Amino acid sequence: MVLGKVRALAIYFDCLNENNLPVFSGGELVSGRVVVEVTGDVRVRSLDITARGVAKVRWTESRNAGANTAYTQNYNEEVEYLHHYDTLIGEERDEDCPEEGLTVLHAGLHEFAFSFNLPQMALATSFEGKHGSVRYWVKAELHRPWLLPVKVKKEFIVFEHIDINTPLLLAPQAGTKEKTLCCWFCASGPISLSAKIARKGYTPGESIQIFAEVENCSSRVVVPKATLYQTQTFFAKGKGKQIQQPVSNLRGDALPQGKSQSWEGKLLKIPPVSPSILDCPIIRVEYVLVVYVDIPGGLNLSLSLPLVIGTIPLHASTTRTSSISSNCSTLTWLGLSEPPEAPPSYSDLAISESHRQDCLQGCDRSEGEGEDHRALLTYIREFRYLPPPVYSEVDPYSNPVEACGATDVRRPDTCPSR
Repeated sequence: MVLGKVRALAIYFDCLNENNLPVFSGGELVSGRVVVEVTGDVRVRSLDITARGVAKVRWTESRNAGANTAYTQNYNEEVEYLHHYDTLIGEERDEDCPEEGLTVLHAGLHEFAFSFNLPQMALATSFEGKHGSVRYWVKAELHRPWLLPVKVKKEFIVFEHIDINTPLLLAPQAGTKEKTLCCWFCASGPISLSAKIARKGYTPGESIQIFAEVENCSSRVVVPKATLYQTQTFFAKGKGKQIQQPVSNLRGDALPQGKSQSWEGKLLKIPPVSPSILDCPIIRVEYVLVVYVDIPGGLNLSLSLPLVIGTIPLHASTTRTSSISSNCSTLTWLGLSEPPEAPPSYSDLAISESHRQDCLQGCDRSEGEGEDHRALLTYIREFRYLPPPVYSEVDPYSNPVEACGATDVRRPDTCPSR
């Protein structure tokens, strides 16, 4: 008998979203097929599948132990969320009897179904970062006697859903600060900043309406700005490593001495970013909106408004409208007469690559550009098939928020004037 060869070994998932990507949540059924294509009769000992979900953290630091001694300290940590094993062909293998219990696959295509349930627990959302990742995958191994196994691995995406329709995430965020510039014994007038957003929870693709008042009584020309930052924090061996990067920003007009400026719902669009990761013990992904006054030759005056990026958008119902309207009275401290417009429907949101780049160049685009893809699905597509963004451990955007080093994982003080 002339033995054939294994031409292909592939994994296909049954449940795909509209972008043909396998996306699941905790407790859901994951099912699919392992397809084997052979050119002739092939003797198979077993066909096994293993499903795993793992959060991993890794980074290194160089240290000095003396005048002429240096070494590298490794930091590693791992948390397992999923481990499932199943045998699709064959039974327990006996290494002493390699010819026993073989299955013969004839020439052609052969499909073998598999299924398993994700754990009914809080799973970490799939994520790719500079010093860590959260990945889920299925691996198939075809074992033949006297030959090396044929292996294939395919990843799938898991989202731990965050519903922003909760009282905590629907609560408005606001703050007020003031600063006086000093030069030796001469003090100029104060610079004051007040800022407010309608709620704490948003989803990718939404635009944050920023209401702000800036009054410049100093002798300098200042510029009000706003930046959305993503903070990634990694933990291993009792130590933390933190990286912060801007994902979107905008700027107002230059403000001369004695002038004031109001933002009556100035829009900052959220690009396709990872949802917040708050429950993983070794990886956290958090967001903060920093509204600040850029002061040339001095420390900036800034306000930090924490955000949560979720996966379940604001409900398009009267509940949403009344929730926003009930908060409008609190905006009178900004001198606003009109309530903010309700956020757009989640299904109408989309982000193009050009807009994503414009966000980091300070462009303030208008709504209603006729895009019709879901923003969260845009993130899903980019998350797996594009390389991670370029991270910076030093904030290139002046100093409204400074990136933290490995020895301090606390959120930095964003108010230098205190």
